[in-house]
Amino acid sequence: MERQVPGNYVRFPRVEVDCPGARIAEGFAQIVPALRSAAGTGKTVVSVECYPGVDQQELWEGLAALNPVLVIHSDDLAFAPEKMDAVLEQDLLPQDPVFGIMTVRRLKDFFYEEKIAQARRRIAQVTDGLVLVYGVGATLVHLGDVQVVADLTRWEIQLRYRRGLNNWRTAHTNLPKLQKYKRGFFAEWRWADREKDHLLQTMDFYLDMTTEGSPAMVDGAAYREALRQAAHRPFRMVPYFDPGVWGGHWMKDHFQLPENGSNYAWSFDGVPEENSLLLDFGGHLIQTPALNLVLQQPRALLGDRVHARFGKEFPIRFDMLDTIGGQNLSLQVHPLTEYIQQTFNMRYTQDESYYILDAQEGSSVWLGVREGVDPAEMEADLRRAQAGEAPFPAEKYINHIPVKKHDHVLIPAGTTHCSGAGTMVLEISATPYIFTFKLWDWGRLDLDGKPRPIHIDHGMANIQWDRDTAWVYKNLVGQTRVLHQDENYLAERTGLHEREFIDTIRLTTTTAAPVQRDGSVHMLNLVDGACARFVSTTGAFAPFTLHYAETCIVPEAAGDYRIESPDGSEIKVILACVRG
Repeated sequence: MERQVPGNYVRFPRVEVDCPGARIAEGFAQIVPALRSAAGTGKTVVSVECYPGVDQQELWEGLAALNPVLVIHSDDLAFAPEKMDAVLEQDLLPQDPVFGIMTVRRLKDFFYEEKIAQARRRIAQVTDGLVLVYGVGATLVHLGDVQVVADLTRWEIQLRYRRGLNNWRTAHTNLPKLQKYKRGFFAEWRWADREKDHLLQTMDFYLDMTTEGSPAMVDGAAYREALRQAAHRPFRMVPYFDPGVWGGHWMKDHFQLPENGSNYAWSFDGVPEENSLLLDFGGHLIQTPALNLVLQQPRALLGDRVHARFGKEFPIRFDMLDTIGGQNLSLQVHPLTEYIQQTFNMRYTQDESYYILDAQEGSSVWLGVREGVDPAEMEADLRRAQAGEAPFPAEKYINHIPVKKHDHVLIPAGTTHCSGAGTMVLEISATPYIFTFKLWDWGRLDLDGKPRPIHIDHGMANIQWDRDTAWVYKNLVGQTRVLHQDENYLAERTGLHEREFIDTIRLTTTTAAPVQRDGSVHMLNLVDGACARFVSTTGAFAPFTLHYAETCIVPEAAGDYRIESPDGSEIKVILACVRG
């Protein structure tokens, strides 16, 4: 196993913004005067729309210094927690600990119209002074003469769930973190994002409430300009890392991660729905969900062709799975397109692939079923294993395929698979990452001492039994094809399978490799070499540096570019885009 020199990985990348007129306020001692100045004199309504998960107690304590003559807390106008739970029960499939139905509801569906009308009448009766409306749904009550969006990142919400935060308006308190996440993923974040989508266009101020005790605010025009700039040049998102029962030590060694007393199993470094952006306004930082960029700049970011197909969704995902010094992942399968559409109301499925970033001697992946497998017999053995009667004999049913560094294994939905111990995987996939049906988890307990949920019924409905040993080797293993080779660079297509909409190209160079646009956003990772430099061929953006194992996005609007080796050493970059 080759080892790169650790230490160059940037854990908190910034997106530098050229906006000298931006109005930044840090801490409520600055935020309150900024809002008071914007409110002016006379009667003014300040509406602060809160994303579910914002610490509203912190918010109110900070904004109380506005000395409002009337305060409306919009949460009080929503359904009572018990009614809210009853309304959501059908969408959330209470019998399933992991999966629900992607909701089509909107935020206004959970508010009493009469209570909102009463609140509006109270506001109308005020003749002078500042009225403060705050909470989830604040702008349903009043759009605000001064409109503020109070937001935080998706990862911070998950961390708060772990620390005890409950879901919005629920009577179900102290639930396991997985159930809180489920309600957020399938319900709360969906309607909250629909509301935020149009408010980002009209807001006067964006209030970053991600870091407890350190709020930061920027005016809406500067925030929108920052997103516009980001959508026209390469950028990185803020990665996060999480332990797991199967995790290893590769990322801890290479990325200089803080000691956690355990391991790191996951890295999310290329998931706009989960990761965040650090917008740098001349040294003043605003952290914001990267999803906001997708909502605000979909055509520039994705390209017209990709936007037409996926709308305001970023369809490509890069993450890392570390089992070096760890264990096998769970044996699993992802749903077919028709199954995910009909069962979960998701428009496309989780096709994926494993790019082997690094591997120990003798490493392998599990992929597809062996020749002549009897589905009924395999199901029976899976259910016996789930009941604790006997371990599942994986070697009897699933192909065990050796892998080495820079192999790329393709995994279209419906294919049984998992990464084996001793591999560092760059997972390149479609975005619906939650839809993993675990078949067997090797008889182990999770970090919390409890078994992880198994989904044999879902899995058996999706396994494609014709993807046997011969089919796997013909279609999913060793599919690399040379596209171009000269004295300057090598371009190879490494996948994906024809059932998958993502194309992956590996570029190898010691000088420079040109990258021509194909109408799609690009997501890239430097899979070999210390660093690479991205240079616009038209001067559209300043040169951008990517370090080993970092992931970046090059928006379609950034135009043509080339990838250079700054010191003449060999570099390899894997590029993913949406196939035309």
